[in-house]
Amino acid sequence: MSRIPGWLRWVVPWVGLGLAVAVALVLLWPGAGRGPEPAAPAEPVAEPAATPSPAPPEPVAAPAAVAAPPSFADAVDRSAPAVVNVYTERRALVPNFGNLPPELGRLFGEVWPDYRERVERSLGSGIIYDARGHLVTNYHVIERAAQINVQLKDGREAAATLVGVDPDTDIAVLRIELGELPTMPLGRSDRLRVGEPVLAIGNPLGLGQTVTQGIVSATGRGRLGVSTYENFIQTDAAINFGNSGGALVNASGALVGLNTAIAGRSLGIEGIGFAIPVDLVRGVVEAILKDGRVIRGWIGVVPRDLTLAEVRQFGIPEGSVVVRQVLAGSPAVQQGIARGDVITTLDGRQLRGAQDLMARIAMLQPGQGVRLGLWRGPPFEGPVREHSLRILVIERPAQAAASS
Repeated sequence: MSRIPGWLRWVVPWVGLGLAVAVALVLLWPGAGRGPEPAAPAEPVAEPAATPSPAPPEPVAAPAAVAAPPSFADAVDRSAPAVVNVYTERRALVPNFGNLPPELGRLFGEVWPDYRERVERSLGSGIIYDARGHLVTNYHVIERAAQINVQLKDGREAAATLVGVDPDTDIAVLRIELGELPTMPLGRSDRLRVGEPVLAIGNPLGLGQTVTQGIVSATGRGRLGVSTYENFIQTDAAINFGNSGGALVNASGALVGLNTAIAGRSLGIEGIGFAIPVDLVRGVVEAILKDGRVIRGWIGVVPRDLTLAEVRQFGIPEGSVVVRQVLAGSPAVQQGIARGDVITTLDGRQLRGAQDLMARIAMLQPGQGVRLGLWRGPPFEGPVREHSLRILVIERPAQAAASS
């Protein structure tokens, strides 16, 4: 038997010991010595239920668009072409003071023997009433004018001739010849309501055609001392010198009034202007075109409104008027109406003041009869006696006082 090398004899015991230790480890820890067991397939983990996303915020409503202010451009386009500028010249005689200082010249007044002629120029406005070339303006615009010229919005100019006037309503009718003309659409003033928007179109201060805007402040205004028959529309649309005779139109561009007066400018009052209602303008113009004048009824009394104190003190029906003058040769004189009589009714209807009495009689045709209700006495001096009489209306004389 061959000899075992010494190194082998030394290694074998150690190898055996290592094997023994390995066997022991396997027996005691079965998993020892194995590689890592493959991981069991992971069970699918249920994903958490998706949290519903919050609803997107409701879009914030954009602020409502601010309504655009109403435009009156269409109304102006419809009516402005029929508004004209009126230029007048009148000649007046004035004292010729020579080289005297004005202070000394004024002392001589009308007794100064030498006079000179002076040309006075004025301006106003008017409206084209019909396609035949008839224009309407205020009487005071063309009063005593030696020459009248008009200018249209389109720049055309022409001399105007006078057709007729009615000083009692401050209305004048002119005529021009310029071929095809724009005409003013006519509205109705009896349907006007306080607060309605209106536009004043005219030639203020000679600047040329100008439009101002306002509202109807009141209707039926009287007792202004502007004309005999007053029934004005009051407005706060700016009316200045030169606007007289111009148009007051509604929001659709139809004529509702003829601008005629400014109140209290010298007192610093602004925003108060007056216009003649178009219903009155239409009646006066048609009468002038038909007869050359306005025919009005007349009985010859000059009435005065009663104060509230007089009405309460004497128990007189409100709206009644007292006769302050009876004109000679009038129907009132023939029927025995006297100064101090109180007129309470006209054809059975109560009155609304002196202007109402005059306007209602003026509307009657010559030859018509009217019944007056009177309180006679007169009530201020004796017992009241109610009385009724029928009086015949005649045409108002041209020379009659304006207040009659």
